[in-house]
Amino acid sequence: MGSKAVFLDRDGTITPETGAREADPDVEPLPESFGAVRTLRRAGFLVVVVTNQSGIARGYYTEAELRGMHDALMHKFAEAGAPIDALYYCPHLPDGEVAEYAVECNCRKPRPGLLLRAAQEHEIDLPASYMVGDTERDIQAGRAAGCKGTALIRPDQRDTFTLDFGAAPQWQQVMQQMKEAVETGANAVVPDVAVAADWILAVEESDRG
Repeated sequence: MGSKAVFLDRDGTITPETGAREADPDVEPLPESFGAVRTLRRAGFLVVVVTNQSGIARGYYTEAELRGMHDALMHKFAEAGAPIDALYYCPHLPDGEVAEYAVECNCRKPRPGLLLRAAQEHEIDLPASYMVGDTERDIQAGRAAGCKGTALIRPDQRDTFTLDFGAAPQWQQVMQQMKEAVETGANAVVPDVAVAADWILAVEESDRG
């Protein structure tokens, strides 16, 4: 049996969703992402980032520039006492401008190639693992890889959503979350990665009980 892991999308999950056309090494992680990673690591999970970066295929930035950004990002997490175990990216886009990367691939989410590669290289038990991201393609990739659970981030809920396992949220909010979960195939709809981490730990505790 391998290790259990939580796969995290990058943009909109642990860093802001800026739509930037450059690989900015100065990008600051979302504040809640540090605590989320620490929470997951204390619970025994590997933390692996999996991200589509079609800006390479579009000619916006190079792989070397992206690696520089990712090195800086990983350093920030390590400095915060929340080291990320691995980071994988897909540089492809079938209709991209850079011929080398303008190909069909198995690593661009919603396909599961990034997760499968990580599982092979880090001996990850996918049926014991989770995928967290802010788009439907993240959820689809997690499901295609056979993950135990998936959580969809909806940042617009950040100011109103509270996770209280002792009391149900307001009925309208529950119905909206159920609707989004059904539409995307997610197991949970949460406002940010910190709440996703709490949800994962709650699922694990429930399964042990």
